[in-house]
Amino acid sequence: MSNIPTPHIACDNPHLIAKTVLMPGDPLRAKFIADTYLTDVICFTSTRNILGYTGKYNGKKISVMGSGMGMPSIGIYSYELFAFYGVETIVRIGSAGSYDEKLNVYDTILATDAYSESNYAKVAFGMSGKKMKSSASVNNKLRSAATKLGIELKEGTIHSSDVFYGNDADRWKRLFAEKNCRCVEMESFALFANAKALKKKAACLLTISDSFITHEVTTALERQNSFHNMIRIALELAK
Repeated sequence: MSNIPTPHIACDNPHLIAKTVLMPGDPLRAKFIADTYLTDVICFTSTRNILGYTGKYNGKKISVMGSGMGMPSIGIYSYELFAFYGVETIVRIGSAGSYDEKLNVYDTILATDAYSESNYAKVAFGMSGKKMKSSASVNNKLRSAATKLGIELKEGTIHSSDVFYGNDADRWKRLFAEKNCRCVEMESFALFANAKALKKKAACLLTISDSFITHEVTTALERQNSFHNMIRIALELAK
């Protein structure tokens, strides 16, 4: 492909990247997944030293690559993977803060859609609306994988936020009550918008890392190494 390497992915061979890519935010989590679950691993890099890995899971090819933090970052990497490397499906696997008393730390949630105040979709593609849906067909595969593995999967609308710190301490309560947002992260709205614009597929599995209700919090190391359930579910897409 003449458009590769891209400005942000320093890989000149599109065949090194699988059709399905798992995309954690943290590059260290991508390495952890490759080291723990994949065989015959080949490393490819981005121009920001965010590493990607392609290997085999139960004999089937799959890739994993960090997205960095926030919608602008995942927007860039996922767009280039979709548009220039022939990737068909991206599944974000990340952490989230719970807005819902029924979502506890370490629960796994499947995002049916993402609500955001962001103008990413409007500015990039002229799309109106504040919600972006994930892929129904990919979600069905993830549900089946969770059932096969005996992992409870919770579902719902998630909040994709541009803001981590702010003055409005009760805003999360309104988002839960008015928009049905069960938890918050910072990337999926942009990923879903890219998939819609480019006629690709995208989904999101999240592990609850902290709670706005109970104030329970996991450590960075726990987030990196202990979120096995969502990883195992997502890896089933390699089959």
